[in-house]
Amino acid sequence: MTDIEVLRYTAFSRDPDGGNPAGVVPDAAGLDADAMLAIAAGLGYSETAFLTAPPEGLGGEQGRSFTVRYFSPKAEVPFCGHATVATAVALAERIGPGELLFATRAGTVPVSVTSEDGRLRATLTSVEPHTEEIGAADLAEALAALDWPQADLDPAFPPRIAYAGARHLVLGAGTRARLADLAYDFARLEALMRRLDLITVQLVFRAGPAEFHVRDPFPVGGVVEDPATGAAAAAFGAYARELGLVPADAVLTLHQGEELGRPGVLTVELREGEARVRVGGEAVRIA
Repeated sequence: MTDIEVLRYTAFSRDPDGGNPAGVVPDAAGLDADAMLAIAAGLGYSETAFLTAPPEGLGGEQGRSFTVRYFSPKAEVPFCGHATVATAVALAERIGPGELLFATRAGTVPVSVTSEDGRLRATLTSVEPHTEEIGAADLAEALAALDWPQADLDPAFPPRIAYAGARHLVLGAGTRARLADLAYDFARLEALMRRLDLITVQLVFRAGPAEFHVRDPFPVGGVVEDPATGAAAAAFGAYARELGLVPADAVLTLHQGEELGRPGVLTVELREGEARVRVGGEAVRIA
């Protein structure tokens, strides 16, 4: 596999030292799942995206539609937002900004790439989102694994499992200090997440009407914490709108990665009358 081209980008930042790094394999034709997993594990990023030809009938512009699979160092995941943004920017550098169409395990994901002052920005449109309640015993186990007392939760943010391509448990932190203090039982949280088919736990602190700080433990991917999580941002947008925490038509700003020394900014756009959520950000190549 030494002749396989593997690109390295960071998403949701214009600084190569910020945001969330992702691998991008522009031509994964001939690679099976084991080979993809081996490449992702060797790279060590939270996810790597692998591109192949689009399925018949996907649509989209000729040469701008692809099948995309996402692998963490430990397993394949159905959808990954930051690797989607990274992939879209990598493609735009080669074939120009514009509209892209990705066939993923979660569904069809359109991505729009624009250029401003020489910087590329990608905005994905999620699959249809939904939320569901979490059982009391499962919530208690999640809090125990995180070592978060129930009293540290923000009562304005009811715990829910939210989906916009992947499943995430959303928990609201009552204070910024609570969010900043993250030291959890890796194996215990991983076991719960595997049982509930969760990709991350989306921990949220509200800093303003449309501004949030977030963190995402990701033990099922073999990573203690994801620095910037586009799929969770989309799921959170749907969750916040469904529970009336934000207007039906809103633009939210999510700050993530500060505690890891990799600050990133994710923009979440909600449009009234449209269920799907848009998540956008910049991406740059890592030298």
